[in-house]
Amino acid sequence: MKNKQKLIVFFVLCFGIWACKKADDLNLTEIVRFKSPSYFPDPTYSFALTPLSQETFELGRKLFHDGLLSRDNTISCASCHISQNAFTHHGHDVSHGIDDQLGIRNSPSLANLAWSTSFFWDGGVKQLDLTAIVPIHNPIEMDERLENVVKKLQAHKEYPLLFEKAFGDENINSNNILKALSHFMVMLVSDNSKYDKVKRNEAKFTVEEENGYKIFQVKCNSCHREPLFTDHSFRDNGLGLNAAKDLGRNEITYLEEDKLKFKVPTLRNLKYTPPYMHDGSIYTLEGVLKHYQREIRLTENLDPILKENKGIPLDNKEINDLLSFLNTLNDETFVNNKIFTKL
Repeated sequence: MKNKQKLIVFFVLCFGIWACKKADDLNLTEIVRFKSPSYFPDPTYSFALTPLSQETFELGRKLFHDGLLSRDNTISCASCHISQNAFTHHGHDVSHGIDDQLGIRNSPSLANLAWSTSFFWDGGVKQLDLTAIVPIHNPIEMDERLENVVKKLQAHKEYPLLFEKAFGDENINSNNILKALSHFMVMLVSDNSKYDKVKRNEAKFTVEEENGYKIFQVKCNSCHREPLFTDHSFRDNGLGLNAAKDLGRNEITYLEEDKLKFKVPTLRNLKYTPPYMHDGSIYTLEGVLKHYQREIRLTENLDPILKENKGIPLDNKEINDLLSFLNTLNDETFVNNKIFTKL
């Protein structure tokens, strides 16, 4: 009888281990399914040339967290895009790169890149597959060349096999490096905030949040268009010229009308992403709203919406209600998602 009981316990344990493994397998299968929320616009990123797979995603995740992409093997993409901070460089006005050099801009969030029409604060890159070239080659960020990255990965004990699993060829090339990184970044979808739950009829706003939402729709939505909370445009928001003399979009187009214009950032996950603005010059959300309320500089290319009223007219109650609404855009599931972290 005792032997029979032991045998039953043994089979139960084996089944439990098998069930856990199958659950893990199911979870792994789930993460490579790119899902576009029904209330989001159509994605701009296409998987037509290289379908997203478990292997391309996992390879991209490993590359994203690997310092081998930098000259001295110390700086990874994740150094300036930290998952717990909605993939920003939390606590830094501007990002720190190789040899602890300072850049001139604050690292933007990487959430919902599948819907972006351009990348970086100045929109200097139009395709997600090409974005990684910029920080890799930038002498202040990673200071490396793609051809050197290829050599380092080819000599690595793990990467040739991982590339073969992902792309069917253990001979590593720059195109597949960039594609794998894109397949990781394109999965960084933030769509589980309270705002999203309200959109899905799974929750309701409080009175303050509802009031803030109405204020947002009237006074903010023209630039920070929901549900992505950006219209992907470039605008001068009245910060003026900073100490770094950063001219923004003008440094890409060389057009006078683009001076001091920067890409409108998403408002999702603001709780996790201070400081704010392209140069990290404002440390609190209250400070951001105060800027629009009364600190706008009348620059040459100031956005017409701001120029008309010399900012955005807001009283203190409106500010408090607006803050309540903005806090509904924080997605705890996104910033704590373990599939985005280094394994």
